[in-house]
Amino acid sequence: QVQLVESGGGLVQAGGSLRLSCAASGFNNYPMGWFRQAPGKEREFVATISRNGAITYYAESVKGRFTISRDNAKNTVYLQMTNLKLEDTAVYYCAAGPGRTYYWRASDPDYWGQGTQVTVSS
Repeated sequence: QVQLVESGGGLVQAGGSLRLSCAASGFNNYPMGWFRQAPGKEREFVATISRNGAITYYAESVKGRFTISRDNAKNTVYLQMTNLKLEDTAVYYCAAGPGRTYYWRASDPDYWGQGTQVTVSS
């Protein structure tokens, strides 16, 4: 019933930009966020955004380069990624849950997207 549909991943050169989108169905206006997982690494927190978009949190590794936003009329959350680095290469996962907006652990979200690959090349 609950579904998160991601789009926007792909291949980009270092220094470039991508925008990821995540369209949610089955619920409205949950806090939402993004995680990423590189090969051989644990799933890593990237960003979260509150129900009304007023509160955001970012991992230190992406702060100043990535921006999370949402459009509640479309029940969609975005991750605008700029100045991409090789280290940003990972599968990016959209996540949602009813809990507070914070520096989420991977165990916090109730719902996950399938993930979309972002590959940054030199």
